[in-house]
Amino acid sequence: MSDEQVGVVDATGQQTNGSGDGRPQTVTITDNRTGESIELPIEEGTLRATALRQMKTNPDDFGLMTYDPAYLNTASCRSAITYIDGAAGVLQHRGYPIEQLCEHSSYLEVAYLLVHGELPNNDQLATWTHEITMHTFVHENLKEFLEGFRYDAHPMGMLLATVGALSTFYPDSKNIGDPEERRMAAIRLIAKMPTLAAFAYRHSQGMPYVYPDNDLDYAGNFMGMLFKMTETKYEPDPRLAKALDTLFILHADHEQNCSTAAVRAVGSSQVDPYSAVAAGVAALYGPLHGGANEAVLQMLARIGGTDRVPDFLNGVKNGKERLMGFGHRVYKNYDPRARIIKKHVDEVLEVTGGGGNPLLDVAVELEKRALDDEYFTSRKLYPNVDFYSGLIYEALGIPRAMFTVIFAIPRTSGWIAQWLEMLDDPETKIARPRQIYTGHRDRDLTADLRALGR
Repeated sequence: MSDEQVGVVDATGQQTNGSGDGRPQTVTITDNRTGESIELPIEEGTLRATALRQMKTNPDDFGLMTYDPAYLNTASCRSAITYIDGAAGVLQHRGYPIEQLCEHSSYLEVAYLLVHGELPNNDQLATWTHEITMHTFVHENLKEFLEGFRYDAHPMGMLLATVGALSTFYPDSKNIGDPEERRMAAIRLIAKMPTLAAFAYRHSQGMPYVYPDNDLDYAGNFMGMLFKMTETKYEPDPRLAKALDTLFILHADHEQNCSTAAVRAVGSSQVDPYSAVAAGVAALYGPLHGGANEAVLQMLARIGGTDRVPDFLNGVKNGKERLMGFGHRVYKNYDPRARIIKKHVDEVLEVTGGGGNPLLDVAVELEKRALDDEYFTSRKLYPNVDFYSGLIYEALGIPRAMFTVIFAIPRTSGWIAQWLEMLDDPETKIARPRQIYTGHRDRDLTADLRALGR
């Protein structure tokens, strides 16, 4: 963390910028309405929004508020889980670079890291893995609940409903102050999410549900529940299972995104964890969040061939086309997750017999030309995680309606970690944003009714 991000208090009690030059870490704001000035401390690169309430035109004035639609420049919490440096293209979980985690760790190890704050030793990882494996089954009533959906129900809608329904099967989970209930909620959610996701897929395909196989690892078990047919024992290709496990790591957490903010906001009401996570699933359902990789495939298919890429990019520049899978609210450099996914695309296509996939050829050509074009690089438009992930899912034979469902599986560990952190934060209060009222005031109902002839 840079000196510009952390204020340091010196021996005199004055907060400085940490650079040793003695300059105070404060901002002075003058209210031109009254001529009064206030000095506000800069703490970790931020100002306390409530401190602006001091600026009033009269004693009855509520005080100055900030207006920040979509929280473009507002920190809503303090968190030690995920660090992103968008300008440098850095993503770290609990301080560990995403590149190292993908190379040396499994998804369940990363999930432990997110939830507990530190890497597990061998015994801790074995216990964690065993507990999650033993909780992959869901109650038979949940299976009956799924069977009540229409044959063409969207898998994401089914997942949303079943995750919320889990709260009715574990009523003690509402005791969120109980450490054991919290721990079990984390285990159950991480364990059962692949099962619920796979059941939703099988329902959408009109196929019987496949129960978990506790002999398989986390990613392999999910693949088995998706694809097992008449074979006695499903054996996933280890290369495909590794690629899927890597995708799980890449999607595990990503700071205060839309769905994580939803989990924290709903969780701040002290609702049970299953309902809070269901809020995250609902937010992820939106095409601007979880459905972006599907939009990338649609774009690549519409381009159709590498020879049409230049015309497409010209259409983007002229406002006639949308470039999907490029750019990010946070990253102003190449998304580090995209680099990692790109390494796995060729291997997955080779295993699945999809080598020479024309969509991959279009994607590679599109990336190459866009990154050679000052129009896109000057606007910080670089490939993000969604640009290549859809190609892997499609190569695995997963229908596009399932892409967001698969996203929800690993993101559950991040949601749970964020929920747990929120509960332990002494500054947590129920989320209640302010508004700027723009409607009518002090209208006369009786007069308006007379005017309407009523």
